[in-house]
Amino acid sequence: MSSPSSSVQQARQALADRLRELRLDAGLTKRELARACGWHESKSSRIEHARRPPSEDDIRAWCTACASEDQADDLIASLRAVNSMYVEWRRLHRSGLRRQQEARLPLYERTRHFRSYQAWLVPGLLHTRAYATAVMHSLRHRQSLPDDVDEAVNARMRRQQVLNEGDHRFAFVIEEAVLRNAVCDREALIGQLDHLMTCASLPSVSLGIIPAQTERTRWPVEGFWIFDDDQVNVELVSSYLTITQPREVHEYVQAFAELSAMAVYGAMARKLLTSAIEALR
Repeated sequence: MSSPSSSVQQARQALADRLRELRLDAGLTKRELARACGWHESKSSRIEHARRPPSEDDIRAWCTACASEDQADDLIASLRAVNSMYVEWRRLHRSGLRRQQEARLPLYERTRHFRSYQAWLVPGLLHTRAYATAVMHSLRHRQSLPDDVDEAVNARMRRQQVLNEGDHRFAFVIEEAVLRNAVCDREALIGQLDHLMTCASLPSVSLGIIPAQTERTRWPVEGFWIFDDDQVNVELVSSYLTITQPREVHEYVQAFAELSAMAVYGAMARKLLTSAIEALR
């Protein structure tokens, strides 16, 4: 599957380049390598130009043809790393929602500076139990997943302990529309907005809200998390993207800076929250 991320494409090209180097070191043409592997020549060309990702069996056959069997395990590990950068939601959640919530905990624990932007939903670290339950039920229904919603919500609630532990810093920026999106019932949404005001008062948390009537220098974008300056995760409609290429990470850092500059904080943010709560009552 093609990816919208240059990080993923660059990683795929790096793997393809390593395979090409093995072929050249072995003194083989693309045609000779294809013949040794039992392929059409065009397959070798597509793999070398990163137009077709190799399978693990393809890599083993390639290494055997190049008399470089000792390179196969390392190349396969690289292939798996590339594949993990761009993951369809269905594959990400195939073992249920709970396991994915638990699997990400170490990343949150070791990150010191979190930055998150959301245009449609409250960020997960700021969820109430009721709001998280509504979101998880929606995910389960949309993807036809096993019912482990209660366990997944419990895992998300445990993950929120990082808000009060260690020297973590959290910067959240949300669009004002998030305060009114009906992803749960009215009482649950009121409780969630009350909780946002509580979270905003935590010493480790900065909460910015971009007012709906703001004259914008940057349009709303897809929701994303920045983990220190090392990794960005992006939530797409069909998939979950992991970005580690420094130039592309910097682009998200810059986007966050521009979005946060448009947001209001403190008393002005509380005014927007209070207005949204009053509109629900």
